[in-house]
Amino acid sequence: MQQTTNTILMIRPINFRMNEQTAVNNYYQKVIDNLLPQTVNAKAQEEFDAYVEKLRGIGLNVIVVNDTEEYDTPDSIFPNNWVSFHENGTIALYPMFAENRRLERREEVLLAVEEAGFVIHDVVDYTEAEDEGVFLEGTGSLILDRVNRKAYCALSPRADEELFIEFCEDFEYFPVIFTANQTVNGERKAIYHTNVMMCLGETFAVVCLSSIDDKKERKNLLTHLKSDGKEVIDITEDQVNNFAGNMLQVKGDNDEPYLIMSAAAHASLTEQQISKLEKHTKILSSSLDTIEACGGGSARCMMAEVFLPKA
Repeated sequence: MQQTTNTILMIRPINFRMNEQTAVNNYYQKVIDNLLPQTVNAKAQEEFDAYVEKLRGIGLNVIVVNDTEEYDTPDSIFPNNWVSFHENGTIALYPMFAENRRLERREEVLLAVEEAGFVIHDVVDYTEAEDEGVFLEGTGSLILDRVNRKAYCALSPRADEELFIEFCEDFEYFPVIFTANQTVNGERKAIYHTNVMMCLGETFAVVCLSSIDDKKERKNLLTHLKSDGKEVIDITEDQVNNFAGNMLQVKGDNDEPYLIMSAAAHASLTEQQISKLEKHTKILSSSLDTIEACGGGSARCMMAEVFLPKA
C-alpha cells in the first residue's frame, strides 16, 4: 500500500463560475464583481493550464479530460468529490449534495483513465443515497490513510456518518469521526469538506486543530495521527481560509515527494510551518486565485488520485 501516487486525474473547465447550488454551505465561495462569466472561466482555464504544466514539470503523470458543453457543471474542476480510484482496481462513485454536480459523473472520464493504461475491475456506487438526501463527497469528505487503513471524516451536510461507516466497511478502513467548524458571521458552522482543514502526508499531517471544538474528538484525532508516526503541523482558521489545509502530497520524478498547494496557501504559512514541512517533502505551489474565490476549493480538490493497477 502506498499513501501517494504519481498519477492524477484533472478536469479542464468549460463553464467555470461560482456555483449557486454549493454556496449554501461552502462559505469560502465569493462572487467576483465586475467580471463577466466568460472572463471568470478564461481566468480559471489559465490557472488550470499553468498548474498542470507545473505538475508535469516535476514528473507527475496528469490525465487531463475536458469538461463537456453538454451540461451546466461549474464545479467540474473538482473531480475528487465524485470518484476515487483504489489499488485493488475498484473505484467508488459518490453522492453529491448539489444537483448540478451530479452531472459531473461521466463515463468518458473513466474511459480516459482506462485509455491512459489503468484497469478498473469493479465499481462501488453510493450515488443512490442522493434519493434520501444523504451525501458523502469523495476525498473531499474522506481523508484516507491508505497505509494504516484509517479514514478521517469531518461530518457535515456533505458527509453523512452512516454512509461514511459503510464506505469504511466496504473498503476496509477504520473510521475516525469528528466535527470541524468555522466561524461564519459570529456562528460556528460545519466546514463543508474535511480536506479543507486537513491534509495527510506519508510522515506528517497538516490539520486545523482549533476547528475541532470537541476536546475528546480533537484528542482522539491527535492520538491516531501520532500513533501512526505522523508529525502534526497545526494551522489556524485564517490559514484554512487561505486553503492551507487543502494540500496533497504526490510523487514526482524518481518517487520524489512533493506537497502541492496554492500560492495563497503557501503565502499564508509561517516560516516555521514551512521548515517543518520541508523536512518531509518538497513544496510546489501555483496561483489559483480565481478558482479559489469562485469555486471555494483549491489545489487538492482539483486532483483525483489514481491508484489503480496498470493494464
